[in-house]
Formats: sequence, structure tokens, C-alpha cells
Amino acid sequence: MSESKLAGQFFDAAIERLQRVRDEESAGIAAAGAAIADTVAAGGRLFAFGAGHSSLAAQDVVYRAGGFAVMNLLVVPGVVGVDVMPATLGSALERVDGLASAVLGSSPAEAGDVLVIISLSGRNALPVEMALAARELGMKVIGVTSVAYTERTTPRHHSGTFLKDHCDIVLDSRIPVGDAELTATGIEAPFAPASTVVTSALMQAMMATAAGELVERGIEPPLLRSGNVDGGLEWNSRVMNEYRDRIFYRH
Repeated sequence: MSESKLAGQFFDAAIERLQRVRDEESAGIAAAGAAIADTVAAGGRLFAFGAGHSSLAAQDVVYRAGGFAVMNLLVVPGVVGVDVMPATLGSALERVDGLASAVLGSSPAEAGDVLVIISLSGRNALPVEMALAARELGMKVIGVTSVAYTERTTPRHHSGTFLKDHCDIVLDSRIPVGDAELTATGIEAPFAPASTVVTSALMQAMMATAAGELVERGIEPPLLRSGNVDGGLEWNSRVMNEYRDRIFYRH
């Protein structure tokens, strides 16, 4: 099978997944966007968290051109990406009880803020505990996960629950269990995951909805511009100064 044919098959699969979440998750996206707009309008702060490759979609909405300046990355040391050595340690830490509560308790997050938690499977202790701790703190929790995992896997948190069970709003990425779109003769394992593409799209759709909600309320969304266009740095300096009490990645 030619490489170009496999590439085309992946694009087709990813586009099909994107179309599905566009059509089937529209209500959840609208609710999540409205919740974020409510928080921004009320002077609250926004946080995003993801472990392992789920952290990529969280990072994608933090301190970037076209993004909300007030969206902050909630970092759990050792589980953001694959930079920890050995890489398997990050996966092991996702199953450690108590880690999420310690991190959230040491963060600037408080009641009334929003926390977006991204976990493809939603089965590990870390995202479940993070959602529980956030709601106990009085935060609103938006979960981005694949509900299919709740039907075909067992939870790893001692409560016997998944991330989706502790969220105010759930966005279902509808990624199949195993997160691989392609199979081919001569290749023993399924390959070409689409979860990052789909999850990032859900996140950006949610933030776009929030921007529109704010405009309808007569509030300018706290958006950043590209620092590589003329006037971008000056724009960003103004926005970050205006919202400095809600931005934590600059300190």
C-alpha cells in the first residue's frame, strides 16, 4: 500500500471524526462556550489541564495567537507531554492518588473559575481526582473525553467512576477505544491516531463560541494577537496588562 494512499485514508478518517463532533456535540460546545463566557464576564479565571498527549490540546489554548489571554495551563509535574524520563513515568503518575488534589490546592484556582479537563479515556485516577477536587473547590468543570471508553474499559480511580461522571459539561470526542484510525497489511498494530486533531478542534470551537457569547453581551473578548504581525506585541501587552490579575503564566 502506497504512503500517499495511507495519508489520504487518515485525512478522510480525521475529517469524518471532525464532522461527527461538529454535528453531534454542538449543544455541548454551546454550553461550554457559554460557561466560559459567564466566567470571563464575572471576572473569573480559566484553566486547562491534560495529561500525556491530552496535554497537547490543553496547551493549544494557552498563550497563543487568537486565544484567550486568561486561559492558564494547570500543570502537574511529570505528566505534561513526554519530556519526563522515562516517558513511561508520566503514564504511571496518572494512576497515583492524591496528586491532583495537591496540585490544585497549590494553584491559584478558586471558586467560580472554570477548569477544562482533557482525558481521552477518562479512566485514570488523575483526571477523575482533578474533577472531584475542582468541584469541591467550587469550580465549574468541563470534561473533554471519549465516552466510548466508559463502555469498554474499567475505571482506575478507587471510586469506580470516570471523568465524565464528575463534570458539569462533557464534550465527547467520540474517538474509538485504542485511538488509531488505520490498519494495513504488514503493519501489526493499528496506527494513525486522530484524538489530538479532534480534541484540539473541540477546544477551539468551544473558545470561539465563548468569544461570540462575550461580544453578544457587549464585552470585548480578551484575545491575543500573533506577535509576528505588526502591532501584535503592543496589542498583547495591553491585553495582558488589563487582565494581569487573571493571568498566571507570565509571573
